[in-house]
Formats: sequence, structure tokens, C-alpha cells
Amino acid sequence: MVQETETTAVADIQIKFRLDNGAVLPKYETAGSSGMDVRSNEDCTIEEGAWKAVSTGLFPEIPNGYEIQVRSRSGLAAKNGIFVLNSPGTVDSDYRGEIKIILANMSKTTFKISIGDRIAQLVLCPVVKAEVKEVDIISETQRGTGGFGSTGKN
Repeated sequence: MVQETETTAVADIQIKFRLDNGAVLPKYETAGSSGMDVRSNEDCTIEEGAWKAVSTGLFPEIPNGYEIQVRSRSGLAAKNGIFVLNSPGTVDSDYRGEIKIILANMSKTTFKISIGDRIAQLVLCPVVKAEVKEVDIISETQRGTGGFGSTGKN
């Protein structure tokens, strides 16, 4: 349960981070934000049409039963063509290495990133595990095997 005030949210789940080399903790920018903005911990550039794993200096300890999803910041994507290449990226609860953000540049110019720039957002999500079972027959549906636009243009 999250309790909101005008500018902050109080959470029941805690994520611990070890910070490296002056890194900054991720932060919810508004009480209604579902994602925490994460900042670059390095100065770098991404050439047009290229991608780079950008350092955050964050080493997480995520509670069992949860994951962190790494997502693009809409402003960077809309205004600069910069997005998280494997969005949503997954940080598993048993991972203890540095979170690096794989950013891609779809613009026609080189993009400069400075230490402290907000480069992505982190969303804490519960994980549901499934039993995987092989069968000889699966149920029929009206849609069947239709995919990739099979339900219509609009």
C-alpha cells in the first residue's frame, strides 16, 4: 500500500542500492509517478543509429518476488529519439551487479549524456511464476493462429 501526499509517496516495499562513484539514488519525481528516474553516472555520447550501455553506479538489492523494469523516458524518446533499446529491460531480484541502461539513438545527430542526466525510469513490479507444461493439443479460439494485424487495420 502506498500513501501519497502532495509531493511524496510512502512505500511498503524497500529497494536497497549500493552507490558507486558518486551515483545518485533513483527518485520518483511526482507522487503519482510509477517510475523512478535514474541518472547517468558517466559522461558519454551515442552516435546516430548506435547504442551504448550507460553506467548508473547503482547496485540493487531487490526483494524476492519483484523485479525492476527499465523503461524509456518519454521526453527523451519524443524530443531526441533516445530510448531504452531492450525496453522494458529486466533487473532480477538475485542480480547484484551494476544497473546499466542500454540507450539507442534513432536521431540523425550525436547525443551527449552528462553525469546526472536523467536517462531512463525504473519501475518495481511483482513477479508471477508459471508452471510450464508440454501438451499435445491446445484449446481453439475464434482468432486461432491469426497474428500480426489479423484483427484488422484499426
